[in-house]
Amino acid sequence: MKILAIQFKSLGDAVLVVPALEAIRVRFPSCQLHVLVSDRAAPLLQSLPWINRIWIMPRVRSRARIKQNWPLIRALRAERFDYSVDFASNDRGAVLSLLCGARERIGLDYPGFWGKRFCFTQRVTPAPISQHEARRNFRILSVWNITPPELLEVKIKPDPSLAGVAKIHLPEKNILCHMGAGMPKKQWPVQHWAAFYQQASASGFKLAFTAGENAREQALVVELKALLPEAPILPAFNIAEFLAVLSRAQALVAGDTGPMHFAASLGVPFVALFCASLFAQWKPLAQNCSILHGTPCTCEGAWHDCRSTSHCLASIEPSQVLERLISVLAAGRHADGGPQKLGA
Repeated sequence: MKILAIQFKSLGDAVLVVPALEAIRVRFPSCQLHVLVSDRAAPLLQSLPWINRIWIMPRVRSRARIKQNWPLIRALRAERFDYSVDFASNDRGAVLSLLCGARERIGLDYPGFWGKRFCFTQRVTPAPISQHEARRNFRILSVWNITPPELLEVKIKPDPSLAGVAKIHLPEKNILCHMGAGMPKKQWPVQHWAAFYQQASASGFKLAFTAGENAREQALVVELKALLPEAPILPAFNIAEFLAVLSRAQALVAGDTGPMHFAASLGVPFVALFCASLFAQWKPLAQNCSILHGTPCTCEGAWHDCRSTSHCLASIEPSQVLERLISVLAAGRHADGGPQKLGA
């Protein structure tokens, strides 16, 4: 049996689908399990030996790019999959499911464009958003009588060939501060990062800053550098390089972003800053971490920008973050340095 699993969404979604993918392997140990993800998300899954093949497609927000990706789609069709399972089941994923040509195409029954109902041969009612996303991913697998375990675990590993590169960029056990986020509203104000750097440095911590490769996140780096010329800022890494660097960090400070989920899966302690988002759905699967919430905001969870007069995260003071960081480090890393488990 050949199965194509599709998770063509964000980096955090790619991490949190790992328990469901592993459950497919356990349910069908002799199947050929292929996964289609975005080019950026692929390194997150490359350490998983029970995936037979990872298919990589460039992802541009709000653009399907069917014509440019047609050679890849033809190659997927040639595999003659028995089943495709689309975990995101958005409009783009539905079209990809149809074009990839699996005999049975399973998707979630989300609203969308008029022809979406023809893309899947079987539609499943989504789980409520009050459940954790990693657990919600199992709803679509109910067609195979697969249920989530009591304790969910995400296991990813950095590429060992990049250990030397990571050591060059992060020779010491620094605190890694990730400034960027997929949504601008999840970005802590740069002035707060500057104040946190000064307070943490005065307490003896060594910090290093990172941000994503896109122009919006790199603009945060420029702004921080103007406020703090002495602040150590690392290059814009690809995901594989970032995982290797993160695995060396003493701890991570970040917003509700993919790197937060990376740290949870690597066993790296972290402090996460949550804005107006659905915490129960997106909370990290980790134990050695601390969560700070911004004050209630008029923003809705799906909005990319904060539309309030006061930014969602502005109420989180740098001194609070430093206090939580000290607490997390005092608790120490997970005993085996590996991924954490948590009921969700």
